[in-house]
Amino acid sequence: MTVDSTPQYRLIATDLDGTLLRSDDTVSERTRAALLRATAAGASHIIVTGRSVPWTRYILDALDYRGLAVCGQGAQVYHAGENRLLTSVTLDRQLAALAVAKIEAEIGPLHLAASRDGIDGEVLVTPGYRLHELPVAPEPVTDPARLWDSPLNKLYLQHPDLDDDALAETARTIAGDLVGVVMAGPGIVELLPLGLSKATGLSLAARRLGMKAADTIAFGDMPNDVPMFGWAAHGVAMANAHAELKAVADEVTASNDDDGIAVVLERLFG
Repeated sequence: MTVDSTPQYRLIATDLDGTLLRSDDTVSERTRAALLRATAAGASHIIVTGRSVPWTRYILDALDYRGLAVCGQGAQVYHAGENRLLTSVTLDRQLAALAVAKIEAEIGPLHLAASRDGIDGEVLVTPGYRLHELPVAPEPVTDPARLWDSPLNKLYLQHPDLDDDALAETARTIAGDLVGVVMAGPGIVELLPLGLSKATGLSLAARRLGMKAADTIAFGDMPNDVPMFGWAAHGVAMANAHAELKAVADEVTASNDDDGIAVVLERLFG
């Protein structure tokens, strides 16, 4: 009798923050070993992150990752081994400015940051925007017009009073016909090109690898991973995931700090 050794899932798509990365921004030895076993069995691993390329490259280098990475919420497909962008989708700046104006007319001034397009794209921040610990230093700007003077892949929003969920829902209600709105992490609400999502970028990258949605298992932790779960055959939410993602997940694994990815891959690949 011949035993079929083809893996159930040929493509493993993992988010970075809160998923593949632990709280200290490292990947555990157990998770590394599980991914190595999976790839040795014939699966491919692809990183799918909301981070734009400049804020992703240093992590990929530390992991010695040389494959494709979907960055910028699906806007960028990046070849890490060749250090080049394969695809890049930009945000319509006129629509984004109109969206911001409509949102501010309803809920008052926003704090903004703009992610410029390109492999070395800078992030510009206006006064009041709360910064996380970042690998690439952003550029403070006092003139808001600077936000719009170069092509962008996304715009970040913060509000002095509304929490992330409320801000994202409000922005979606007011300007969802102009731009995409996602909540990607604590303090990270983003405006994107309308219709763009992690599923968009992942489908493009998968096609380059000769893979389909039916071949894919996806891991994530935040609402911006919902479209990716909708596209993939199987979606796995981390224990630390946002309730919105857990609600659509096919299963919930352990947290990012407790090797949640490894728990599932060990079951699938031994």
